[in-house]
Amino acid sequence: MVVRLSRHYVLALFCGVLTALTLVTPASATPARAADRPEAAAGWLTRQLVDGERFEVVFDGVAYPDQGLTLDAVFAFATAGVADDSGARALAWVTRPDVRDGYIGDGATEAYAGATAKLALAVDVRGGDPADVGGVDLIARLRSLQSPAGRFTDRSAYGDYSNAFSQSFAILALGRTAQGVPPAAAAWLAGTRCTDGGYPLLPAQPVCTSDVDATALAVQALRAAGRRADAAAGLRWLASVQRADGGFANAAGTANANSTGLAAQALRDGGRPLAWARARVFLAGLQVGCAGTPADRGAVDFDGGAFDPDTAARATAQAVLGLTGTGYARLSATDAMPGAPVPPCR
Repeated sequence: MVVRLSRHYVLALFCGVLTALTLVTPASATPARAADRPEAAAGWLTRQLVDGERFEVVFDGVAYPDQGLTLDAVFAFATAGVADDSGARALAWVTRPDVRDGYIGDGATEAYAGATAKLALAVDVRGGDPADVGGVDLIARLRSLQSPAGRFTDRSAYGDYSNAFSQSFAILALGRTAQGVPPAAAAWLAGTRCTDGGYPLLPAQPVCTSDVDATALAVQALRAAGRRADAAAGLRWLASVQRADGGFANAAGTANANSTGLAAQALRDGGRPLAWARARVFLAGLQVGCAGTPADRGAVDFDGGAFDPDTAARATAQAVLGLTGTGYARLSATDAMPGAPVPPCR
């Protein structure tokens, strides 16, 4: 008897087999359980945290706190549904007054829109109140940074470095509040769209150049704001620039886990399951398996070259978003479990 399987079924089966990765929790945790690729990646990410709470960046031999990457890890733990204890410690570190203000500004002379929005979103994802973060109302501060035209800008003596990420994270954070997204903010973001349908990282440039990462965030923000037609244009552009291997390239033309992770997240959230499945295949190909160095297993490499620990943490965090496909607007740590799964390689 010949059994005919639909194309969708075969693809789903293929992706399911490809992304299956048997893992167990550490010996100290019980019971042992199977874990998938996102959980493996999140487990590796947990083990890279400095003092179990943060990421740092080293410049000229000096280590500096990296609040942005630490928040990327908080999002990754939430979407993978594991490492809830690590997510709690990481957010507690970022919201410590000295660390918080070094990231979002003091609110008086310095206030950074993108950082404020990203932190507000992370607090909400973890079930906290972004209107009271150590006595700071992140939502009120964020709204104070919106111009009459709808754009969120930095208030800083060093200049305004806001961009499409700032605007998108602001819309995503405000979209989770009772007041919702200011219509002018969504309209401003929609108005930056390039003629090809994608969105640029920086607005008002001589030539509007669509960017994969910026478009992936803008699409999610516009959907959260109810502007489905503007988001659909961005989704069509993303699908049009997806490579044959399922990956997405950055502005330099390099297909990588970061851009692919964000694009994959936007594609699934935007109802493009086939394009998302292809992107997952690409991301799976960058993940270090049992054949790799034990300390690297579960990590996602930036571009599939020689494993680079300096880029792997951010690549892994953003790859987890793409592997699960859960959009920022729906992301929650409510059901996340503690612990960091590890491969049972022998």
